[in-house]
Parts: sequence; C-alpha cells; structure tokens
Amino acid sequence: MRNHQNIPKLLGLAALGIAAFFTSAVRGEGELSAFMRVKLRHAEKVLEGLATEDYELIEKNSQAMSLLCQDEMWSVLQTPEYRERSLEFRRSVDAITEAARTKNLEAAALSYVDSTMKCVSCHKYVRKTRVGR
Repeated sequence: MRNHQNIPKLLGLAALGIAAFFTSAVRGEGELSAFMRVKLRHAEKVLEGLATEDYELIEKNSQAMSLLCQDEMWSVLQTPEYRERSLEFRRSVDAITEAARTKNLEAAALSYVDSTMKCVSCHKYVRKTRVGR
C-alpha cells in the first residue's frame, strides 16, 4: 500500500510555486503574457488532477504543457542556459505525464514540484537576464 501522507505537503509546496510563477508570468502584457497564462491554466489542472487522483486530467494537461515548450513563443531568450533550462523543464513535465500513465501519484506529485521549481527558477533567470541587458 502506498503512503499518501506526504502528498498534501507536496501539493501545498507546488501551490506556492504556482503562485510565484503566476506573479512573474502575468507582469508582462501582450502575447507572451497570454501564452504563459495558458501554461499556468494547464499547471493548475495538473494540480487539480493530483489532488483528486485524476490521472487522465494530469496526463492531458502535462502533455499540453510539454507541447507549449515547443512553441516559438516559449523561446523568450536565445542563450544556451535558457535552452538548457527549458529542456530540463520539459523533461520534468514529461515525467509527470509518464507517472500519470503508470498511475503513480507520488511520482507525478514529485515531478510536479520539480517542474514548478524549475519554472520559478527559470522565470527568475529571465528577469535577471533581461535587467542585465
């Protein structure tokens, strides 16, 4: 039997990360802001799926996030570090999808937290890099 005691803690951490992401993503206006809001909606749906153990919802929305990573709007910087961060984020999101497919809630939750941390870190990097220009 799986131990589900840590899931509420992980989901709480993830929610904090999403809030930090939301704050950074919606500061801008225009197409990029709208694009990032779409990503945020998918992240929220993944969190909902984790909280309700709805593997189909998790898989569908994590796949959508992964596809967004391939869109040209995603590439806000053309630096090697940004490309690597973006690839790491996508790998993390793909791990959510795989965990949902195998109905492994703990792995999906951990991958969600990991992707949220990567997201927040990358947004911080982008802000810092843009200020430095």
